[in-house]
Amino acid sequence: MSTHHLDGLDQLISIDELSDYLGVPVKTIYDWRLTGHGPCAIRVGRHLKYAISDVREWLASQRESVPGRAGSGK
Repeated sequence: MSTHHLDGLDQLISIDELSDYLGVPVKTIYDWRLTGHGPCAIRVGRHLKYAISDVREWLASQRESVPGRAGSGK
């Protein structure tokens, strides 16, 4: 199958890949889901996937506006 049909789709990563990228345990990401503090996920069957654009948006919301001052967060 040619991938040019997928050009408009956002790349998805697994919870393990997100955990590795952020340097936090998978359990922390699950805890964030329960409390509504992490990036939005997409359920694909029994698996959680994260769109790169959602992760970028969530990370931007976590950025400090001034050193030492919390971001707007979720």
